[in-house]
Amino acid sequence: MGKLHIKKGDIVIVNAGEFKGQSGKVLEVIPDKMRAIVEGVNMISKHTKPNAEHPQGGIIKKEAPVHISNLNLKDPSSGKATRIGRRMNDKNKLVRYSKKSGEEIK
Repeated sequence: MGKLHIKKGDIVIVNAGEFKGQSGKVLEVIPDKMRAIVEGVNMISKHTKPNAEHPQGGIIKKEAPVHISNLNLKDPSSGKATRIGRRMNDKNKLVRYSKKSGEEIK
């Protein structure tokens, strides 16, 4: 399994499935399952017993993982979905760049 095209903190757009068109920040990447948790996307209702974190218990809304193949990075300049490439920059360091605009991704 190689490197993934998204990292924690990236702004992504969902390009397939029930949540197509939604965007959000990547909160967590799960490489072994090829999934990512995106802020505000794929919300589920989790029924919990009372515990230290939630003394009342009840129904809690939280994000469920989305498959990485259904996510595209948001282009830094146009704000649309883009694919990712890798290239060496002037400091001889491998960086990710947007294939749509050619801009480097921080």
